[in-house]
Amino acid sequence: MSPNPVSSTPILRRTLIWSAVATAVLAVVAGVLGFAFAQGSGLVSGLLGVLLAALFLAITAISILVANRWYGDPIYVQLFFAIVLGGWLLKLGVFIVVMIMLSGAPWIHPMTFFLSIVAGVMMSLVIDVLVLTRMRLPNVSDISLPTEVPEDRAPGAANRAPEEPSEGGPASSQTP
Repeated sequence: MSPNPVSSTPILRRTLIWSAVATAVLAVVAGVLGFAFAQGSGLVSGLLGVLLAALFLAITAISILVANRWYGDPIYVQLFFAIVLGGWLLKLGVFIVVMIMLSGAPWIHPMTFFLSIVAGVMMSLVIDVLVLTRMRLPNVSDISLPTEVPEDRAPGAANRAPEEPSEGGPASSQTP
């Protein structure tokens, strides 16, 4: 694993922090509105919808952050895509299981649940756009360029790199 972070790491961390704060605010709003329109079932549906939206949307960012820990490893690309794809498969499986478990539950208000999930997804998209448009990331990053190209030197003794003196005396001033 490389000690140098990938340049996308601060962006993903900032997105997760902003999303956590916005999720807390959205949970309060969804809970209050859900309770106002459908009492207890609306409150639970609003909170659960926001929580599920935030969880599913955070899994991708978290999986990328985890995969970036292996940056610089010879099999980084394979690990990266395996971890991110595993996160997507996890989201798909959890989504299917949760929807099957919640279908027909008497304590779920379907419209409040649906609207809170949509509000959570919209909130996440707005945060992603705000973070990505305000971050300064170069077009080319995470690489190191050579500082000097040996082929760029002109032929001749004045342009050659200094030679190490030999043990027998001063270095020869003759050019081959």
